[in-house]
Amino acid sequence: MQQKDALFNWLQIQIVWEARPNDVSAKDTVEFFQTILTEDHGVSDLTMKREDGAYHITFIQKGEEQSISFPMELAEKLLKDITEEPKYNQCL
Repeated sequence: MQQKDALFNWLQIQIVWEARPNDVSAKDTVEFFQTILTEDHGVSDLTMKREDGAYHITFIQKGEEQSISFPMELAEKLLKDITEEPKYNQCL
C-alpha cells in the first residue's frame, strides 16, 4: 500500500473512531493502519488537526517531521457514509 493511501485510510477511520469511540471495529482498523504506517513506511508520531477546510496530518519519518493535507469533505466521507447507513448505527 502506498504511504499516501495508508495515511488517508488512517485519517478516515481515525475520524470515524473519534466520532464513535465505542466502535471497536473502528479502533481495530485505526490500529491496523498505524501498523502499516509504522512497519512498512517507518512513520511515527501521527497527529491530525482540522483547520481551514482540511485535515492536516503530521508525522515523523526518517527523523524528520513531515505533513500532508486532505480536504475535509473527502476525509469525512467515510463517517458520513456510516452515519447515513442504519445497519451501522444499531448498537452504539
